[in-house]
Amino acid sequence: MMNATIVLVGLGALLAAAAPGFGKTVERADPRRGAEAAPENNAFAADLYAKLAAAKQGNLFFSPYSIHSALAMTYAGAGGTTAAQMAKTLHYGLPADRMHGTYAALIENLNTSGREGDVEAFKLVVANALWGQKGYPFQPEFLRVARESYRAGLEEVDFIRASEAARGTINAWVEKQTQDRIKDLVPPGVLTADSRLVLTNAIYFKSNWNDQFSKHATKDEPFFVTPEKRVTAPLMHASRRYNYAEADGVKVVELPYLMRRLSMVVLLPAKPEGMADLERKLTAENLAAWSKAAAARPVKLWLPRFKVTDSFRLAEVLQGMGMTEPFDAKKADFSKMTTNEPLFISEVIHKAFVAVDEEGTEAAAATAVLMAAESAMPRPEEPVEFRADRPFVFAIRHNLTGAILFMGRVVDPTAIEK
Repeated sequence: MMNATIVLVGLGALLAAAAPGFGKTVERADPRRGAEAAPENNAFAADLYAKLAAAKQGNLFFSPYSIHSALAMTYAGAGGTTAAQMAKTLHYGLPADRMHGTYAALIENLNTSGREGDVEAFKLVVANALWGQKGYPFQPEFLRVARESYRAGLEEVDFIRASEAARGTINAWVEKQTQDRIKDLVPPGVLTADSRLVLTNAIYFKSNWNDQFSKHATKDEPFFVTPEKRVTAPLMHASRRYNYAEADGVKVVELPYLMRRLSMVVLLPAKPEGMADLERKLTAENLAAWSKAAAARPVKLWLPRFKVTDSFRLAEVLQGMGMTEPFDAKKADFSKMTTNEPLFISEVIHKAFVAVDEEGTEAAAATAVLMAAESAMPRPEEPVEFRADRPFVFAIRHNLTGAILFMGRVVDPTAIEK
């Protein structure tokens, strides 16, 4: 008999926009809680970026946090060499109980980052859910870890008799969590009568820039897809102080969002033909070093407006990264999930969306803007130029913990993937 299957669904929606106030008042706790999970997440982010960038041409966008978090929930049910492979590929270095506790702290931190008392400056929401076969005997300890560390309650559906109805229920949850930005995430045919569990993670972010671009300064200008090929794209422009660094042939600029709790870090090759070299150097260690080296100085900045939607089936990619056993029906050990029958991962699905413009918004402005005081002005400096009129890499970083939530590249800002 065919082994029953697990399907992982990860999704990320990044919509740079202001959100109206919502929810209850939240008191800020330790601003760095959950930071222990960031190095593991960021190392996986760099590894996965390398694989996806090599396999795909053009624009790229994904949420390493979403994928890493969904796999962390799955790891809670793994045993033996299956767990060992997952830990190595996902860079899990902490003992399992401490790791899951750290993820719980990170989720709490992310979900409260946009609020200060009664004021909400931006929206950052993480949601998880388990979708299990109705009446199926999942291990109580696995369900406890999913519920307490990942806020993932078990929702029962009937894959055996109504897999299409189950798919519709899961996709409806996805649409709701992403404000209808991601539709039909689980395609027909992925869920079958052999499916037993779907683990879903959603992360949704909406924020204005801390310092918005003037729409009057945006002009249609050349964007060099390659040194020989160019398109005309709207380049936003601003001249102000940003954290900036240049090292190893890479220019780095940090664009903070409201309250400066998150930033977009943009990486631009110093030479027009330097994108391949930049991507070869793109490790978690280098990204951390470049960001640490960035210091406030006057910058003349040009950045295109862009919008990217991307989707992936990651089973083959993850196996290529060393996680072969979890996908092997004969070898996978998920006995910590259930002892009813052998389970294995049949697929990992991921979809993400990003839209960037002058306000960082597609909708209304924020209900409140909280700005940190800048340090005393140094003596006048000659401004540097950061002209992103050629392919670049970008990451959305949670500054409080250092965790990379989203990552991608823009090769052609005029191309909109469907």
